[in-house]
Amino acid sequence: MRRTLERTQVVPVPIDQAFAFFAEARNLESITPPWLRFRIVAAPARLGRGAHLTYRLRLFGVPIRWRTEIVAWQPPHGFTDRQLSGPYPLWEHTHRLTALADGTEIYDHVAYRLPLEPLASLVAPLTVGRWLDAIFDHRAARVAELLR
Repeated sequence: MRRTLERTQVVPVPIDQAFAFFAEARNLESITPPWLRFRIVAAPARLGRGAHLTYRLRLFGVPIRWRTEIVAWQPPHGFTDRQLSGPYPLWEHTHRLTALADGTEIYDHVAYRLPLEPLASLVAPLTVGRWLDAIFDHRAARVAELLR
C-alpha cells in the first residue's frame, strides 16, 4: 500500500537562501530529531542529480543504514531523493520551494511503503505514522529556527 505524507511551511527568507540550506547535506543532521541518532556517513561536497548519500540512525536501539539518490534537481525550486536501500520498500521525498512576497513556501511530499504489508497496516497508525509526524514536526520547528 502506497502512503503519503505532506507538509507545508513558510520561512521568511528568499528562495535562494532556503534552497541553499536544503542543498547542504549536513543540514539534514541539524533538522532530524536527536532521538534518531541520525548521522551522515557519506555525501558529496555538492549535491545534484545522481548524488548518493549514506546515513545511519537508530530506532529503538537498532542500527539502520539508509542510502538515497538525488533523482531530480531543479535549483532553486526543489529536488527529489529516493531511497536505494533502507527501512522502507519505497521512500521518495520531494522538496518543493516556492517564492512568496514575504519568504519561501517549503512543501514536502513523501511517498512510501511499509515493510511487511498488509500486516503493517494494522499497526502503522500507532507506530510509523506517529513517528513520521514527530520527525516532520521536529523538522519544521528546526527549519523555522534556522531559517529566520
